[in-house]
Amino acid sequence: MNQQNLLRTVLPLAMLAGICISIGCVVNLRVGGVAGAALFAFGLTTVVYYGLKLYTGTAGFIRRQGDWSMLTVVLLGNIVGCLLSAWMIAYAQPDCIEPASKILAGRLAKGPLACGLLAVGCGFIMTTAVEFARKGKVLPMLLGVPVFILCGFAHSIADAFYFLVSPSEQLLQWNVLVVYLSEVVGNFIGCNLYRWMLVFSPKE
Repeated sequence: MNQQNLLRTVLPLAMLAGICISIGCVVNLRVGGVAGAALFAFGLTTVVYYGLKLYTGTAGFIRRQGDWSMLTVVLLGNIVGCLLSAWMIAYAQPDCIEPASKILAGRLAKGPLACGLLAVGCGFIMTTAVEFARKGKVLPMLLGVPVFILCGFAHSIADAFYFLVSPSEQLLQWNVLVVYLSEVVGNFIGCNLYRWMLVFSPKE
């Protein structure tokens, strides 16, 4: 698929996926706890139902598609969707700014290595949830989202929203980008972990 087709067909689906995940983020910020984590699942179920393009739902299947430029467009589209959502929510629901800021501060306190490792767990859960959903089994998806949130695992697209809602003076630090990129890489590793481990399994 050439670049023009990617931008026309994939980018809108990726942006909408970012908006859907942002909706889950908003309810998590406003409700919190187990309830907020459980309600966040609406974002992923919407992505799967409409067949949208989400980074953590695509990265684990990149070998089959063999299109790295597509994955890049998905990631950028997700971030743009989160950015648009963040602008709206920061204006219309300013009570979300403080809890989002706390999430960003927590990520920065942990540092890129810890955040990258936490992102591996999230990526593994997300690919597993999507794999089940593609086979018509929704329960693992509904459980997977609150599990990764309550475990404190890092989802790069959700964090894109949390970071972008945070105050600009906090966001515009050089280490924010480093932490975020570590999450993107960690999610990718986690999304592909199961497939990579199959290489070492005995052949029948």
